[in-house]
Amino acid sequence: MTQPKEEIRVVAFDVFGTVVDWHGSVRREVERLGLGVDGADFARAWRSGYQPAMREVMERGEWIVLDVLHRRILDRVLADFGLDAMAEAERRQLNRVWHRLEPWPDSVEGLARLGTKYIVCSLSNGNIGLLAEMAKHAGLPWDCILSAENFKRYKPHPDTYLGVARTFDVEPGRVMLAAAHHSDLEAARKCGLLTAYIERPFEYGEDQPKPVAPWERNTLHATSIVDLAGQLGC
Repeated sequence: MTQPKEEIRVVAFDVFGTVVDWHGSVRREVERLGLGVDGADFARAWRSGYQPAMREVMERGEWIVLDVLHRRILDRVLADFGLDAMAEAERRQLNRVWHRLEPWPDSVEGLARLGTKYIVCSLSNGNIGLLAEMAKHAGLPWDCILSAENFKRYKPHPDTYLGVARTFDVEPGRVMLAAAHHSDLEAARKCGLLTAYIERPFEYGEDQPKPVAPWERNTLHATSIVDLAGQLGC
């Protein structure tokens, strides 16, 4: 479908799974550490704890940065995998793997191309420090790092999506959210943002591909961030 490119001022990106390969990065770290467990399964177990843990935090009205949430989940996953004996220093180092995630092969080029025409920023539940270190590690050329931490609300709370528009003093319809997750896009559209779906079939590993069929007729559909840049005239 065609969206009015002249109206877009800001392209905001979900990060985990959309811009960076969390599964491959965590799997490789676990394998490097020689923990004696399946790295792919460990990565998926760690990530699968995210939604339940986030719901628990939101139901309590609690605000914590994602580093703390990741650590809570990690301690449970280590116990599930029989790795309770891991020392505290090793746990802290492993938990920071989320700061060192590798980008998908198209991410850096695609973001750079989009940045020639639009303001390009993150919009993630990741905390600011995490996202800044990730950007430094992966070479992500953000114009601005925005996080749920800026708004003290986690996605999919409307304040996160509308907060992007407020930050840049534009109407919500001049902001596009790009993400590999339908629920994120749906929440953004309810707030009046434009949306772009990015295919990431191997987000959960090549052995567990996910469907990437077109989602919603009013959403751009791109095979990569480079493809999105091309569709938006960059």
